[in-house]
Order: sequence, then structure tokens, then C-alpha cells
Amino acid sequence: METLNRRQFLSFAERARPAPFGHWLHVSREAMACRFEVTLPASDPEGISAARLALDEIERLEAQLTVFRETSEVSAINRRAGEAPVEVEPSLFNLLSLAEKLHRETEGAFDLTAGPLIRCWGFFRRQGRVPDAEELEVARRRVGMSQLALNAADRTVRFLRPGVEINLGAIGKGHALDQVATSLRRRKVGDALLSGGSSSVVAVGGGGGGWLVGIRNPRRTGARVANLRMKDCALATSGAGEQYFVSNGRRYGHIFDPRTGVPAEGIAGVSVVAASGAVADALSTAFFVGGSGLAGRYCANHPGVLALVVPEDPTRPPEIFGSHPGVVIESLAKD
Repeated sequence: METLNRRQFLSFAERARPAPFGHWLHVSREAMACRFEVTLPASDPEGISAARLALDEIERLEAQLTVFRETSEVSAINRRAGEAPVEVEPSLFNLLSLAEKLHRETEGAFDLTAGPLIRCWGFFRRQGRVPDAEELEVARRRVGMSQLALNAADRTVRFLRPGVEINLGAIGKGHALDQVATSLRRRKVGDALLSGGSSSVVAVGGGGGGWLVGIRNPRRTGARVANLRMKDCALATSGAGEQYFVSNGRRYGHIFDPRTGVPAEGIAGVSVVAASGAVADALSTAFFVGGSGLAGRYCANHPGVLALVVPEDPTRPPEIFGSHPGVVIESLAKD
């Protein structure tokens, strides 16, 4: 058990009805290149064992979803699905089906097949570089959810073009937190705040006032753009403030527009509240790519989704679209 890291992109404050003396219990596990943490009221020590058991699920999911292990199920799919249909474990098939649905709903801005772009721009090994035009075009031809054939009847996936690969980095953490939340609820834990690194949060319960979560302002170091009260909902944030490289004076971030093959520009950060961590995770990436226009259109057509978009331009204020019944915006900075 460790104390909370308050330098994270999503910073966590007190609960609306704090435990005695404001004390908290923190149970954490390192996985997926970040720290997964369960925060519990000090009045619920029995929740510690439930949290430990729930976090065990994270290790199984990492072994299944990562592209950095040759033994993972996703790596096996990437090796074999270009030659023949590959049968997929049920929960992973459901996740791929959700990703396909979100791809359609976000006008192609969210795309699991962006792996070739990640590689050709050097972000797979964190050695950023600008690819030449021919290399980029080869990668672009291998990107697109239309090149995935999902067969629900036999639960298989097939790639329709050689060189296609999937990468669940933009939805995997949210999915993992959803599984932890399900495990905690099954074990009768009524209040817990779950975090996956500095970008994903799932609130289980939250009492009368909800968990207070602060979102760091991507345009101002040490400042918050908003404080939210959350109850039984998920929050994810996307930004390119940490993973980027500079070439010839130009900055290139790690989030790509899969439709053009180049890093997305114009947005400093996006936070999304939705019913599940997987959906919030995917939508925050999609809205970072598609900007305020896509966020506004999506939220208008999908009740229960809230998006907070912070433009790169410091003269433009943050924009809010939609709403979620489990969240209240307690304060919003004007920058």
C-alpha cells in the first residue's frame, strides 16, 4: 500500500463525505507501464483484500492485451490473423466489437489499427522520427478498421490485408479498470476510486456528494482546468504533453489521426466522462483527433457522455459538451 501520487495528470482530492480524519487506504499494482491504484475509505479495511484480488485481474489483462510481449493474445492475433481467422477469447472479442462500434460513431477518429503509424513514426520504441513520404504511405495502407473482419458467430478476427496490426493502447487501461470495478462490486465494495496511471479513473459509488477529482490544465503547469464530483462513472484524459519529439523546430505528438497518418494537432487535452472506462478512454483519444467539432456532434447524439476540450490556442477557453448523470462540474477554470 502506498500514498497517492499527487503529481499525476488527474489529481485526486478529498471525498465529499471524508473518512475519519481524512484518512485513506491505497492499494496499488504496477502494470501496463503505469500504476493501477484502488483508493478506499479508511472505514472500509475489509476492502483491502477485495482490492488486491481485483488488481490480480490487471496482470492477466496485461498478459493478454500488450503488444510488447510476443506471448500475448493480441501479439498472436497480429502474427496470424493476416493468414487465417483467429479465434478470440470472449471478453477480448467483445472489446474488439466495442472498438469497431466506436470507430463508426467517431467518424473514424478512433482506430485500433493505428499500430503501423506508431511504428513508422518511431513511437513504438519511443524513438520519434519523421518518416519519409513513401514509408508513411505504406503504413497508411495498413491502417483502417475496414480491414478487420470480426465474425461474431465463431468469435474470430481476420485481417483483410497483410501488415495490419491492432494496438489496444487507447482503450486497454479503461477496459482494465472496468474489470477491476466489476470485481470490487461483486465483492460488495460500495465506495472506491480506481486509477490507471495519470489518465484514467473509474468511480465506484461516491456517497452523497461523489469523489472529487481534479483535472490538470494542459496549458498551465500546476493549475487545474476543472474539478469534478464523480459517482459511478468513468473519466479518461488524452493529451500529447509527455510523449512527443521535436524535429526541425516542429513538435510531433504520439496521438495520430488514423485518417491522415500524421499526429493530431490543435488540441492540448481532452477529458471524457462516460459510463465505462473503455468508452471514456477511446472517446478521449477520438476527440483529441477530431477536436471540438467531433466532440460536439458525438455528445449531441449520445446522451450520457460529457467532454471537456482544451484547445492548444491559449486565447480559446475550454469547451464543454454533453453531460453525465454521475458527474457534477464543481469548478471550471477560465485559464
